[in-house]
Amino acid sequence: MKRLHLYVIKSFLGPFFMTFFIVVFVLLMQFLWRYVGDLVGKGLDLNVLGEMLFYASFGVLPYAFPLAMLLASIMTFGSLGENYELVAMKSAGISLFRIMRPLIVIAAIISALAFYVSNNILPKTNLKFTTLMVSVKQQRPELVLQEGIFTNEIDGYSIKVGHKDKKTNVLYDLLIYDHTQNKTNESVTVADSGFLKITEDKQYMVLNLYNGINYSEEQSDRKDINKRPFRRDKFEEQTIRVKVNNFEFNRRDEGIYKNMYRMLTINQLSLMLDTLDEKFL
Repeated sequence: MKRLHLYVIKSFLGPFFMTFFIVVFVLLMQFLWRYVGDLVGKGLDLNVLGEMLFYASFGVLPYAFPLAMLLASIMTFGSLGENYELVAMKSAGISLFRIMRPLIVIAAIISALAFYVSNNILPKTNLKFTTLMVSVKQQRPELVLQEGIFTNEIDGYSIKVGHKDKKTNVLYDLLIYDHTQNKTNESVTVADSGFLKITEDKQYMVLNLYNGINYSEEQSDRKDINKRPFRRDKFEEQTIRVKVNNFEFNRRDEGIYKNMYRMLTINQLSLMLDTLDEKFL
């Protein structure tokens, strides 16, 4: 009988590990699809992305264990029934409960393991994942200028690019609104081409413009807008240098989120519940 149990366990473990990793992969892809808007264009290192996926993988374990157990059990007994092995076992006088007994024990072990992960490991990974995700969301996005769309990520400027050469990164048909002095649309720059770069220390943005015109309305005490002085300056080359902030990735303090319910074990939740009862009852 022990040899039969070993055979059933051996037939089960292969599909279980295969389906487990497939389910984890699918759930991680769902996670990426959900947070792709918060991750794209942030200039994050691969180490940060890998750490985030590592923490997220622990978050999907409570869902992956039962799904893998169900699918592996169906595949195992389906294979045994297809090859008439269940018929041979039944004809030998072995009951279905005794055939399934090793898988019942494995299911109990997996359930205990899933509970341990959810109660002891998952709160810690939730804390680290939440802290990391908030830090990523507050990370200043890299200056990715898209064609035909105004970009307001540059402090005090709104920029629209007509066309961008992907090979040389040269920008064409630029339209720039200057809001640095709390102006509305009083200062506008139009340039045929330009080139944008960030300094190595990521403290300044440098935008070199070529063959353009600056349009600006001069300050005046006249109430009639149509009678205010207007200025137009042509240039062959012009450089705009802007100081930018929040380009460096900074982790937030984990202590801010440590008392959230998703970061607490059952014992800690019970203690928190008693504390709230004393305060509000």
